[in-house]
Amino acid sequence: MSMRTVDWAALRPRGQEPASEGLRERKKRLMRQQLSDTATEMFLERGFDAVRVAEVAQACGVSEKTVFNYFPTKESLLLDLGEATMDSLRRTLTDPGLPPVEAVQAILARELEGITSWLAAQADTAEAKALLMRFGMLIRSTPSLRAYQRDMSDRLVAAAAGILAERTGANPDDPEPQIAATALLGLWPVQFQALRRHLGRDLAPDRLHRTITADVARAARLIGEGLNTFGPTGETARAERTG
Repeated sequence: MSMRTVDWAALRPRGQEPASEGLRERKKRLMRQQLSDTATEMFLERGFDAVRVAEVAQACGVSEKTVFNYFPTKESLLLDLGEATMDSLRRTLTDPGLPPVEAVQAILARELEGITSWLAAQADTAEAKALLMRFGMLIRSTPSLRAYQRDMSDRLVAAAAGILAERTGANPDDPEPQIAATALLGLWPVQFQALRRHLGRDLAPDRLHRTITADVARAARLIGEGLNTFGPTGETARAERTG
């Protein structure tokens, strides 16, 4: 099984490209995907620190500069899902008709669907699960990748706090949007940990999806109860500060 069959970066299944995508955009997307998939394969085979960006470029038939035109850092070659999550937050969390917890659950559901759909398409599900577990182990065992994840998490929290503040009339630096954003982004580790825990079980992809989703829903219910008190309270908060 080649890692190049896995689209780590995209939230949508293969074959569902944007309808408005032009030829140039498609070429850029496919090149980005090739670079990420090739790098992921090489990192898993030899270790993250043992592979140079120049080697990834050579394997893809491009220059090292071209790689950095698509990915600002070596770490982002492997962990570029955060940028897709950022885009999803900006699209989904801004919907005033969708409660914040439900918006985040919708994003997580799409990301999980990408994983379990890929698993279901593999001839050897056990081997595919082992591959995903190796991917997680690579991240946990590499300090620079863990640091990159923390930095991306901080960026996502900041973006979510800004969106929530806009929705409620608060200041992004107020404690309410800050803690709300931190709690909402905490659902990602819940999903990752549930995936890690349940991948080792003998579960079919559809049941794996339901089991992980149930774990996330339990955490989301707890967060939702607290966020029920966080609404358009900007005027009240300002009055409390100045009173």
